[in-house]
Amino acid sequence: MNYKGLISLLARYLIIIIIALFNLSIIYLIFTPITTFIVKLLLKIFYSDMHFFSNTTTFYISGNYINLIPACIAGAAYYLLLLLNLTTPMDIKSRTKSILFLVFSFLILNVIRITIFSFLFVSGFQYFDIAHRWVWYLGSTFLVVALWFTNIFIFKVKSIPFYSDIINILKDVKKGKR
Repeated sequence: MNYKGLISLLARYLIIIIIALFNLSIIYLIFTPITTFIVKLLLKIFYSDMHFFSNTTTFYISGNYINLIPACIAGAAYYLLLLLNLTTPMDIKSRTKSILFLVFSFLILNVIRITIFSFLFVSGFQYFDIAHRWVWYLGSTFLVVALWFTNIFIFKVKSIPFYSDIINILKDVKKGKR
């Protein structure tokens, strides 16, 4: 591995550690207001009686309170997508495009999910709790996996997260012993 490759490797893993040390608060700090704002705009189109409480993530629609908790914002999913990206060797141009694709795709799909579940909740959908839990546990996992594989396809990623870095390091160690 050349000097540039080593710096790239160290920088990628340092970013991962920094985000983890802040307990995902950086991700929530960025995506909570963005997600809440977009959901608010969408719901306001359909519900004229919708009220949004300033500086909170709570909506009031037709006698129902909807609170977007951290699990709704899905900071862990953003982190996992970022982790997959940063642990995969690729050039900076591809990495930037990949991160933008992953983040914006997930943001859009997450906003759609929250909006749909808001409609279901306000309409009194009988199976709301079951549907909400299924989508939370299984749907979110499927979504992250589907986005990652779509990302691999679009950006023609040939490396494997973590594994490719380890293989490259081991190759360099073997070269150094000769």
